Amino acid sequence: MTVKQEILLFQKWSFKGIEAKDDGIKRYLNLTPMALPHSMGRHEHKRFRKSKVNIVERLINGFMRPGKNAGKKTKATTMVRQALEIINLRTGRNPIEVVVEAVENSAPAEDTTRIGYGGVVYHQSVDLAPQRRVDLSLRFITEGARKASANNPRTIQETLADELILASKKDIKSHGISKRHEIERIAQSSR
Repeated sequence: MTVKQEILLFQKWSFKGIEAKDDGIKRYLNLTPMALPHSMGRHEHKRFRKSKVNIVERLINGFMRPGKNAGKKTKATTMVRQALEIINLRTGRNPIEVVVEAVENSAPAEDTTRIGYGGVVYHQSVDLAPQRRVDLSLRFITEGARKASANNPRTIQETLADELILASKKDIKSHGISKRHEIERIAQSSR
């Protein structure tokens, strides 16, 4: 008789029971169990395939922006793994659950677009597509962690852990939450 073992992220954390509460972006937060979040770039050749990539891997990929960590996936994976361990120590919760809550809470619902009539440009409020909401949320979180660790003795792992914990609690001190409020405030004023 074979015993089927549960797949744990980094051999530590379970994906079991974790679910997105926001119905709008639930389809775009992939929580497929995987031991090591690395899909070898299989998603990049077809449109919208990135929604099939695990949310933890998308967070890792967000750190591989041009600059210091461009293309260094192993380094980015180590950073995120250490940040998840810090989250687990500080909160005592499953860090995957904290990541999902942080992404949900910092995803803006509306934005503005430019519309031109006869040479005059107006800003018009528009609802955001669910995949764009997740993309912006991940960008705000990684941007906030990177900015907080620049010219600071704290490591990027600590700032990422702080950013995710604050965003999961809807704290305005989080860069992701503050950017969401700023974007939605501008969109509301241009309705």
